Amino acid sequence: MSSAHNYKKVENIVLDFFISHFNIFVASIAGFYNRVMTRGRQRFTVMLIPHSEKQIFNFKISVFSLVFISFLLSGIILVFFVFSTQFSGLSQLLITKTEALKDTSASLEIMRDEVNELRNVSRSFESSLNSTLGVLGLELNNSKSDENAGGDLASFYNIEEQDSGTLKEITDLQSLKTFLTESGKSLEKVSDIFASQGDLLADLPTVWPVGSGIGRITNYFGPEIHPFTGQWYLHKGIDIASYRRGVTINAAANGKVVERMYDAMGFGNYVVIRHSYGYSTKYAHMDKVYVEEGDIVTQGQKLGTMGNTGLSTGQHLHFEVRIGSQVVDPLRFLDINSGIH
Repeated sequence: MSSAHNYKKVENIVLDFFISHFNIFVASIAGFYNRVMTRGRQRFTVMLIPHSEKQIFNFKISVFSLVFISFLLSGIILVFFVFSTQFSGLSQLLITKTEALKDTSASLEIMRDEVNELRNVSRSFESSLNSTLGVLGLELNNSKSDENAGGDLASFYNIEEQDSGTLKEITDLQSLKTFLTESGKSLEKVSDIFASQGDLLADLPTVWPVGSGIGRITNYFGPEIHPFTGQWYLHKGIDIASYRRGVTINAAANGKVVERMYDAMGFGNYVVIRHSYGYSTKYAHMDKVYVEEGDIVTQGQKLGTMGNTGLSTGQHLHFEVRIGSQVVDPLRFLDINSGIH
């Protein structure tokens, strides 16, 4: 019983302590509220005295009203400051965007000028391409352009503004891209033609037979006075001389070496190459010979070096071209190669 009694006593003491302090807290809050309300209900008289002193304006305002007006004015000032800051930022952004738009407009004008210049160049290119294709018997592949406008570059030259708002210059560039694509196909045909002609020329004696294109012709094809006998005779080729030692002699065309001999009283060291289409070439008075009979040679391949062997008055190359057994003027073929290149 004593333990329960003691517990009950302690419980009452604690409860009384909390109740007393709670009452004190509530009383403090109530007192503070009463003081605030008392102060807040106090009124002040505000007097406005004009310089004319004819009439004095006065009004009464409570502390609560004054606090409310102060908060209201502070809120208005804060909102004004926030909006003014945002407006200043938007103004700066607008200025930046305006300057960027001016730069873009200037770049667009430059692009338009370049497109116009490109258009003029494309006209010149089309004219030259058509002339070249005409000579070769080809036509510009313009089926797509014909479907759209009936001409090679009609859609490119007479394009209209697009309903979707696409820039005219962009449409021009797209048309130019299509034209250049078709032109590329035509140029591939031209390249194929020249490649086939190059293969043909490689089988014909059209390359200068002296290395690096040096040498000078001292005797031409045709009637000449023999340097040893003094009699007229038919000079069956051309003589190419050079004062340099070790000048290389090159094959004038693809072919096969059919003779590699030495003639002490005639051509000295000489080589005969048989080519396609019944052609053959002779290289005489050579010093050194790098090929043997039966060798397959290609156009421009080194055969040996220029010399003064056999019946010769000085270092030179005697170069002959034959069709079957008939000799022909080598310059007719060497001029062909010069004309092509």
